[in-house]
Amino acid sequence: MLDIRLRHGQAVWLMLLVTMMWSIAGVVTRHLEFARSFEITFWRSFFTMVSLAVLLPLFQGAAVWRKFATRSVSFWVSGVCWCVMFTAFMVALTLTAVANVLVTLALGPLMTAIVARIFIGHRIALRTGVAIAAAGGGIAWMYAGQVGGGQWAGTLVALCVPLAGAINWTVTQRAHARGVDVDLVPAVMVGAVLSCLLTLPLAFPLRASAHDIGLLAVLGLFQLAIPCVLSVICARVLKAPEVSLLALLEVIFGIFLVWLGAGEAPEARVLIGGTVVISALVINELLAWRERS
Repeated sequence: MLDIRLRHGQAVWLMLLVTMMWSIAGVVTRHLEFARSFEITFWRSFFTMVSLAVLLPLFQGAAVWRKFATRSVSFWVSGVCWCVMFTAFMVALTLTAVANVLVTLALGPLMTAIVARIFIGHRIALRTGVAIAAAGGGIAWMYAGQVGGGQWAGTLVALCVPLAGAINWTVTQRAHARGVDVDLVPAVMVGAVLSCLLTLPLAFPLRASAHDIGLLAVLGLFQLAIPCVLSVICARVLKAPEVSLLALLEVIFGIFLVWLGAGEAPEARVLIGGTVVISALVINELLAWRERS
């Protein structure tokens, strides 16, 4: 069992590395030869599952397997939420531009605020309400350019990711408030297993080439399993607003990489809408950080 302790500066740099690893999904997906839609999701989830089966005992010891026998409903709800996030994210990438998906995913903190307000009564600060309205306007601006273009379906699927993430966070917080410890990393593996089982029947006939399987193995290990474990380590040191702000870099890195590595230039409407969404999030998180300080 590895016991990694980081100083604040080290955690910041490690979180930057995590966001860069997260951001490679779009550009890697654009270089697949034959794998499509649910088959892409199946192979990425499969390799994530295998990778975590090795990484979890390494980082948390053999005792990690006992956590899968937990009777906590919250643990299994968290696993289902991870399954939705894994599946919806990859399917969305096959339906619309990477920039659309990443900007939509950036709504996570604001969706979390709304879900937490509805289900556990967390108060939404005025600044967060304004940020939600501004981000909603940015997404609406993006949608307006997609109506009739066939890409709106991909953005709708992508919306499932921040929504599932918001439910995941809310359920976990509620469990902690009741004295139930929900370890998110084993729950990630549950999500990977469920995603495999869900998408395998839909993935047939399997058409992925050896080249495709190699790339999807890279995603499973380096884009999901490893950064997932590292982000949990960073979260022990960094405050929530810091993690939220650093995680937003995934949007910038992801759009840049797919532009540079696959020639997928973002549309002007997406850049404008994305700028509004990211600006609203950054301002909201900075104000929250200032209030806590």
